[in-house]
Amino acid sequence: MIKETNQRRTFLKQLAAGVAAGTLIPVTALAGRKQRRIASSGTASARTPFHVKLGISSYSYWHFSPERTPIRHVIEEASRLGVYGVDILHRQMESENPEYIRSLKRHALMHGVALNCLSTHQDFVNPDPAERQKSIDDTKRFVRLAYQLGIPCIRISAGRWGTTDTFAELMANRGLEPAIEGYTEDDAYGWCIDAINEVVPVAEEHGVMLGLENHWGMTRSAEGVLRILNAVDSPWLKVLMDTGNFLEETYEQLEMLAPHTVFIQAKTYYGGGRFYTLDLDYERIGRILKAVDYKGYVSIEFEGFAPSAEAVAESIDLLRDALT
Repeated sequence: MIKETNQRRTFLKQLAAGVAAGTLIPVTALAGRKQRRIASSGTASARTPFHVKLGISSYSYWHFSPERTPIRHVIEEASRLGVYGVDILHRQMESENPEYIRSLKRHALMHGVALNCLSTHQDFVNPDPAERQKSIDDTKRFVRLAYQLGIPCIRISAGRWGTTDTFAELMANRGLEPAIEGYTEDDAYGWCIDAINEVVPVAEEHGVMLGLENHWGMTRSAEGVLRILNAVDSPWLKVLMDTGNFLEETYEQLEMLAPHTVFIQAKTYYGGGRFYTLDLDYERIGRILKAVDYKGYVSIEFEGFAPSAEAVAESIDLLRDALT
């Protein structure tokens, strides 16, 4: 112990002498030099922490085309473009077998990218209890799948009546469609609330957040989303905000959802939208998010006709500028 103490004292004396003689550079001087170097190179803005963490939805590279874009490719693109995460569209996955799941986790780790959300599809708006149960069981499976992937959040949809023949027709009607004859909107909300209440215990057990997306049907409006959220009243059900799914009073409705939001999918439309195009003011959206101190992910969901490799990079620049 005495020998070790003497060696430590000798080292400290040598360190002090080195600083005094100028042969060693104090840490504070190194920090100051680094700051001056950043300022002189003009890259200080790139070093400023962003208000949110940017990611990419795997859908941005696929759009349900006949040839499925591999999730591994999206992970590689996220790493190359310097964003934090990949939001996996479940329908884009090649399989659910354990080997494939392990390969995605390994690939993400090797590329320094988090798998941050699993975007799933379900529909609880069906008068047939057996069909609703199928969606409930599927959603429980998605929760377990997210847990296996190490993903902390899944996107869920409430569903819609399905009385509109095509999505183009639905969009032409601004997302509105009539109820099935003999049923009401109250019936549909009741089915959704009961179904999600069945899923919540599985989500809690696995530590996976349910993010209810403002989509079409029962969640076409912020009021519809909050009606379900308040009725379920669980810390494991929050909002997944999609910036492009409110066709009227966009910013007012986003503002209503912002305090409850745990994940965001940000639409961009370079080359023109595949279904419609919204001229979204992301600086205004950024102010909405800052007002509620949102610190989570914003996942780019490019939905235009421009080449994905170019459009996603443009989207990153757009959102970095607007959301800083």
